[in-house]
Amino acid sequence: MRIRLHTIIYANRVEIEHVPVYTCSRCQISELHHAIKDDMTGLLVRLGDHPAKQTVRFDELNELAYLLRAVTDKEKRMLSLETLVEERVNQLLDLLLLARSLEDSEWTRDIHRRLKQISLYSAVSQPAAGE
Repeated sequence: MRIRLHTIIYANRVEIEHVPVYTCSRCQISELHHAIKDDMTGLLVRLGDHPAKQTVRFDELNELAYLLRAVTDKEKRMLSLETLVEERVNQLLDLLLLARSLEDSEWTRDIHRRLKQISLYSAVSQPAAGE
């Protein structure tokens, strides 16, 4: 299965862009990447049953989607995934300092959540010792 970024339509009114989806090239079956299901569920709950017509960029809500989109960005295409992850972590740490200085607890929690997502994705993608 290959992973690609797709646009998903919700309730015929909301376009959710840059959603990581596994797609089988043989049978064309697609399914959400397991690492984003909780964030997608939370988004759909926030949108409700009768959302306003809108476009949502999922890469602004989920770090895996952000990093996958960054890998495909023309300006960043030559950078390694490791470099992109390092740059994003540094960017989030800078934002964390700002959020703390502004005493914005909601923003601070969001940044912690994003950093945790990156650490979970990084841990999963690292080879085990001795490999």
